[in-house]
Amino acid sequence: MEIRYINQDDDLLEISNIYESSWKFAYKDIIPQDYLDSIPKGRWANRINKEGMNNLILIENGSIIGTSCFCKSRWENYNDYGEIVSIYFLPDYMGKGYGSHLLKRCVEELKSLGYNRLLLWVLEDNIRARRFYEKNGFVCSDEYLNDTIAGKELREVMYTYCVSG
Repeated sequence: MEIRYINQDDDLLEISNIYESSWKFAYKDIIPQDYLDSIPKGRWANRINKEGMNNLILIENGSIIGTSCFCKSRWENYNDYGEIVSIYFLPDYMGKGYGSHLLKRCVEELKSLGYNRLLLWVLEDNIRARRFYEKNGFVCSDEYLNDTIAGKELREVMYTYCVSG
């Protein structure tokens, strides 16, 4: 297993496929199925190298199986926080411990950037992800956002984490 920053030699369509596959698996029965089915191939490819965002990939046996994005918090009320924007895996690799390794690396990288407090947002109905973050020391806060995807009202909840040491 290798975790590293993406580079110019990495295939952005391959990385985007991780987002697409993960969305279709993890958000089944949360986000309307017709929306998930309509996600085009390469949807995230041109967003991966967005300025100010840091992107890691997790490689197993020569294949990229997971990706994460983190940055300085995008939220004005939390401008001294680091933010984990996303962690996604190909469905066949979910629930096998890889996520904890990638999350730990995100925390380490944000700490190296000077952030001792972190935040992330997760769909309230995404119980699997919420359990994962809680198992890894993140705490659900009282902050939430209302969102609408494909006409469905959704709520995102904020999780926070304090870096020790």
